[in-house]
Amino acid sequence: MKWKDRKFGEESPYIPAGPFKIRLPFIHYRFEWPDYVQGLLMCAVDLSAIPLLIELLGMPFEVALAIIVLNGLFYLLHHLLGDPAVPGWITPAIPLIMLYCQQFPEGPERVHSLIAFQMTLGILSLFLGATGLASRVVQLIPAAMKSGVILGAGFAAIISVFQIGGKFDDFPWTITIAIGIGFYLLFSKHFATFQNRNPFWGTIAKLGIFPVIIIAVVIAPLFGEAAWPTIQWGISSPDFITLWNEYTVFGLGFPPLMMFITGLPTVLAAYIVLFGDVLQTKALVEDGAAVRPDEKVEYSPSRAHLIFGMRNSVMSILGPDVTMSGPLWSAMQVVMIERFKKGRKAMDSIFGGVGSFRWGTNTGLFLLPIVSLVEPILGVALALTMLIQGYASVKVGILESRSQRDLGIAGIIGAVLCIKGAAWGFAVGLLLCFLIYGKDFFKGEVDDTFIKDKITEEDMS
Repeated sequence: MKWKDRKFGEESPYIPAGPFKIRLPFIHYRFEWPDYVQGLLMCAVDLSAIPLLIELLGMPFEVALAIIVLNGLFYLLHHLLGDPAVPGWITPAIPLIMLYCQQFPEGPERVHSLIAFQMTLGILSLFLGATGLASRVVQLIPAAMKSGVILGAGFAAIISVFQIGGKFDDFPWTITIAIGIGFYLLFSKHFATFQNRNPFWGTIAKLGIFPVIIIAVVIAPLFGEAAWPTIQWGISSPDFITLWNEYTVFGLGFPPLMMFITGLPTVLAAYIVLFGDVLQTKALVEDGAAVRPDEKVEYSPSRAHLIFGMRNSVMSILGPDVTMSGPLWSAMQVVMIERFKKGRKAMDSIFGGVGSFRWGTNTGLFLLPIVSLVEPILGVALALTMLIQGYASVKVGILESRSQRDLGIAGIIGAVLCIKGAAWGFAVGLLLCFLIYGKDFFKGEVDDTFIKDKITEEDMS
């Protein structure tokens, strides 16, 4: 059956393959050109991972680009295998991973630490997805510790921008102006009302942080903080040969066992953040599906785990990436869901929207005019991503707590995690939860500080 034959209330057609549902463009879903074009532009955000890789591993631009291209290709697996999501980085965990890997000297040892970390995370995700244990593992972690880890991730993201030698020192005026505009477009109540009244500003709102990146391309040269872009024509040239010879197991060999053991606390911290993205994806998909009864949309956390578990496992071998392979690009998932809500004429299927978008970002990575346009301000794009993620992580981290005692514990965990790393953060969290809650270690307490907890109790009564 082809996409045109889908009847009201049915799933979009697919080829069954065990836990996966294979959907191919033009056959099982309509190709959505508006989302493809948006993807061409938004590949700039994917490219903003390049400064991270250069800073952490000291790799040349073209080698870092090769990792971005590989990651982009694996992004396609989600919609092709039945996951109705726009995948992305595990953004809140990036500062934690940077802190962990920087404990090792730059060179083969640091690369090995990143390979071992990503491989461990991939294998853990595959195991939890295959067994269905994902939700149970996270439920065993006290609320105060979950809150502290996510808070710490938010603090670390903000610190990475403003610390001495951070991106703010390189682009003070550009980041100040760009982040001001970005926060207004994304989080302002005033703009949320304004965009509903004006179609032009509504379109700007749907582009996420891309308009801010374009503004930064102009602002940075005006303030002398970056060169004007030199637009180049042709196809980009990712350097896969150097990548595989100098930054993977093919050239460096397999990491020692101790690398896998020492990374476990930070892997667990990254997984807690990752699982929060899984829950957010489920909520967003269900929100869109409630408005579009014409298409049955199924989101399976276990299937998502299998897919991003595969991505992390394979990327750890082919091109280790500090951003990791996450289940969700939240900003763009929101954009896709909002377009999906507008009806079948606007977006025939959610798979058509998310798939066309990711085909677009992959195309953009090979177009040299787009790559060369944003290259001078990739550091700004990264800072914007970190600050926006820091805002979101602090908000979500606080809401993970269920009492004022939880908040106190979480604040200490977050601070220790930023300064001493995930292992110390977990150790301090375990000790505080035991000392404060005793036999209620796993249960904690609910003291009605938060409205969300009051609503939950009312629903249960």
